[in-house]
Amino acid sequence: MFKRGQAKARVQKGSLTAAEAEELFSRVDHTGHTDEERARRQRAHRREKGFSLDFDPLSDEDPSGSNVNKAITRAAVTFVLVFLIGVVAAQVIFGFVRRAVTATLAEEATVRTVVAALNGGVEWGDGFTQFPADFSVQEADENTGRIEVTVIDTTSGSALECFSSSQVQSTAFAVNALLNPNIDTVVYHVSVHADEEGNIQQSGLFGFLEPKGDVTSFMTFVWTKTQSASGVNFSCTITGIDDAVQAELRDQVTTSLTPVEILSAE
Repeated sequence: MFKRGQAKARVQKGSLTAAEAEELFSRVDHTGHTDEERARRQRAHRREKGFSLDFDPLSDEDPSGSNVNKAITRAAVTFVLVFLIGVVAAQVIFGFVRRAVTATLAEEATVRTVVAALNGGVEWGDGFTQFPADFSVQEADENTGRIEVTVIDTTSGSALECFSSSQVQSTAFAVNALLNPNIDTVVYHVSVHADEEGNIQQSGLFGFLEPKGDVTSFMTFVWTKTQSASGVNFSCTITGIDDAVQAELRDQVTTSLTPVEILSAE
């Protein structure tokens, strides 16, 4: 009668145990022989014929001697390391260039430094601000203490968007320029492309398609620096806005308690 626990696995007669099989294959070489003398003769014969190859059948090495896997792994690791180093280096270099441009604008106000600042952007506080690609410099002179530039906004699709982005850009540019002790006035003109009905046009296809409308003046930010017994003051006046845009912005960003002079056209 069959009893639980008495069943045994059937072992084929003459088969090797796991330990015996491992010991056997540890002595088998590429000739397939465990007889060392016969294996030696086989190796010598194959060496004479030009296709002798020694390898361990239990090894992870490729019997053909190819190292393609190692080469691919090495190339992949090298690519990742080079890519990461390149990204870090680019960030460091870009940050250094940004700081260099900002420092130059604060220390020296010339047409060259102003163009460099508008091209590369400027840092102020913990932020970084870039400017429209289309711009011109009318004046940058420490003798007169005045910087005047004009930019063409092609990314904004409405008056409010243009006002918002231009306010940030003019502030960043003016603050950096007014840190120069020889500069006390910064004029930042903003122009846009407009269609026949006066609607603002913006570029398309990620900036590759430029708007075709006529370039028209939108607004001007005039920043001035004054000093008093209490310290140094930076002030901004917005001018050059037509009546329709002025009314639109007043309705969107002011209340009845806001002084109308902030957005008044002069």
